[in-house]
Amino acid sequence: MGTPETSNETLNTVKTPLSFDTITEKAFAWFSDNMETLLFISIISIATILVARTVNNFLIRYYKRASGKLHIDLTTFRMFRHLVVAAVYFIGLTVIIFHIPSLRSLSVAMLSGAGLAGIIIGFASQNTLSNIIAGIALALFQPFRVGDRLTVMNEYGKVTDLNLRHTVILTSDNRRLIIPNSVISSEAIYNWTIEDPAIIWPIDIGISYDSDISLAKKIMIEEARKHPKVMPPQTLEYCVLKPGLLKSDILADQLNPSVIHTIDPDFRERGQVKIYLTEFEDSAINLRMHVWFKDRSDAYSAGCEIREAIKARFDNEGVEMPYPYRTIIFKTDGNKEKASEKSASS
Repeated sequence: MGTPETSNETLNTVKTPLSFDTITEKAFAWFSDNMETLLFISIISIATILVARTVNNFLIRYYKRASGKLHIDLTTFRMFRHLVVAAVYFIGLTVIIFHIPSLRSLSVAMLSGAGLAGIIIGFASQNTLSNIIAGIALALFQPFRVGDRLTVMNEYGKVTDLNLRHTVILTSDNRRLIIPNSVISSEAIYNWTIEDPAIIWPIDIGISYDSDISLAKKIMIEEARKHPKVMPPQTLEYCVLKPGLLKSDILADQLNPSVIHTIDPDFRERGQVKIYLTEFEDSAINLRMHVWFKDRSDAYSAGCEIREAIKARFDNEGVEMPYPYRTIIFKTDGNKEKASEKSASS
């Protein structure tokens, strides 16, 4: 059995490695031994950040100077800029990894695919890789471009950015909808502005059965024609240009300076205001008016203003916009009527 002095010496020996001075000495020794490696990592990291920012700023300035002459597509350019900046960071990370022996051996094992760590990291980065691949595909095939107006996931908005991971959409109520590229690439998208931004906007109006349908149509057409945002009657020439790396208006200007967007032959004649009787309801006759607008962004607000003007004209000219009528018969009133009928018959 040991003496108390021996027990105290043993406790002091156990506590010595956990003291603050010992930890400080070991940390200082570790930093002294790896000072060269830490200095190299710091220099490469700072140089990588500076080079990436310089390249990014240079590409932005180059786009501003050259876009007026070359008409470079903004969506493709942004994706190219993100790829170049990502490549700079990847090169800097690769230099750091291969400078450290332990990280170099780990990276070789991961790249060879023989280690379990490579499989785990591969599964963990599956979503990131799918977003990157989907982003590159979106930039190449261009179902939408930066600046286009979309309806996606029941939201309407303007595409403000397309990068390697996600797409940013500015909604009509000034929110930023951020959608991963792998998600938006598999969604059904309404693109309101690609190729041909003009749109036929429906305006539904109900009138009573006693109203004059011809008068109602006449008023609706007149009020639609008065609105400044309604497209006037016109006929555009047919064009088959498709969007690509260069904007389509370059080749369009060579064919016809007035043609900028692709025009479908079925919709060359535009600007006509047409009204259709769509349905006979219980208390109303539904009329649907098709109005041409140059852009989807004008259609909603202008449609509301046209409805308000039509309502005012209907009130002035006696065209009734009905609402459902209901006749309520109370049980007591029915009993009184039956009693009066019996007394009259008797």
